[in-house]
Amino acid sequence: MKCLVLQAEHCLSLALRDVAVQRSDIEYLPAPELVDADVLATIGPDAVIVPPLADPGRCEPAVVYAHASQVEALLEACQARRIPLIWCVSDTLYEDGAEGPIDEDVLPRPRDEALRRLISVGEHVRRHPQHLILRLGPLFGLEGEGAWLSELIESLMRGESVRAAQDLVLCPTSVTAVARALTGVLLQLDSGAGAWGTYHLCGTEPVSVFTFCSVVRTQLATRLEGVGASPAPGELLALNQHHDTPLRRVLNCRRLLDFFGIHQKSWRVELGLMLDAWCQQHYPDRDEAENGSRDSRKRETSRA
Repeated sequence: MKCLVLQAEHCLSLALRDVAVQRSDIEYLPAPELVDADVLATIGPDAVIVPPLADPGRCEPAVVYAHASQVEALLEACQARRIPLIWCVSDTLYEDGAEGPIDEDVLPRPRDEALRRLISVGEHVRRHPQHLILRLGPLFGLEGEGAWLSELIESLMRGESVRAAQDLVLCPTSVTAVARALTGVLLQLDSGAGAWGTYHLCGTEPVSVFTFCSVVRTQLATRLEGVGASPAPGELLALNQHHDTPLRRVLNCRRLLDFFGIHQKSWRVELGLMLDAWCQQHYPDRDEAENGSRDSRKRETSRA
């Protein structure tokens, strides 16, 4: 299977290509800057994937409108060539959140005009017989555009104070987990599953933004201490943006499980793996020395 992915430097695009390296049944190709019906005819992809805007609610309106126009033009080209379109969308379209998990059939109704433009585009996408709208929790990863975790680590490592909302509850979502899940969905669809439509995917365990950032800071500090590094991460400052009732934005991912057998992944487990990888990348010598010391202690214990 061959898929064309827009925004080659987006964190999801990079994660998809990393997944494909480990497989022989799917390939993710970075799309050229302009994709129209002629380009699709030349490349002949089995599907076209559009990564999400990281946080459209905070983007400049011009950026949101440009993204919407790009998806509309791409939709027209995909319909002309009868190619499936996969559009990934941020959960921030649910501007007011909800008390309980948000089902797939609940249409976002944002007040912001730019966000309403994205909702309008979504209505057009749903008219394509072969489409997939994947609403995602806030993505975190180590590289690429919109990789929340890398930006957070960089700020903490510079000793900066990070402001984080303690009254916004959401489900952090590993971009690696999304890439694996999306790969599984695409392969099933390519094999004739035919389960097109709208799905939700986010990490397990809803937490506030402040709590997530606190976990990152604590685990990062622990790992830095373990490799003997001296930098002390910056401090966290709690923000209250919703003074009456905390805003909850939690997606119900049951439909993805029922149709494709895709389970949600624990963001805590995925976060730990990413922080381990970050330390190995930035402190390779110290990490190897620590591993060697542990191996030496194990050999001494076994001899004893």
